[in-house]
Amino acid sequence: MVSSGTVRRESGIGSQIMAAMSYLGILALVPLVTNGRDPYVGFHARQGLVLWVWEVLAVFSLAVPVIGRIFFQTSSLICFVLSVAGLLSVLLGRAWKLPIVGNIATKL
Repeated sequence: MVSSGTVRRESGIGSQIMAAMSYLGILALVPLVTNGRDPYVGFHARQGLVLWVWEVLAVFSLAVPVIGRIFFQTSSLICFVLSVAGLLSVLLGRAWKLPIVGNIATKL
């Protein structure tokens, strides 16, 4: 299990690219399937997968009048900020556990 901030990227640029793909929506499935056994890539892929599922659920919430739109807009902003934080984590070669998402991802 990878804990926050303890795993650094030891592999080459391919590992970093795969980890970065994790925060680009549905592309989170690619590193999860292809490099899921690499602890660094797997950590970021699981967090990216949780973010993507959250985004999909937010889209479905638009079916609910008024509250759905507020939930969607708030979720979109939060997911964007967390994705940028995840990408920054990858660029720095670290494994930051994102708020809310990180706890869910560690259970996957």
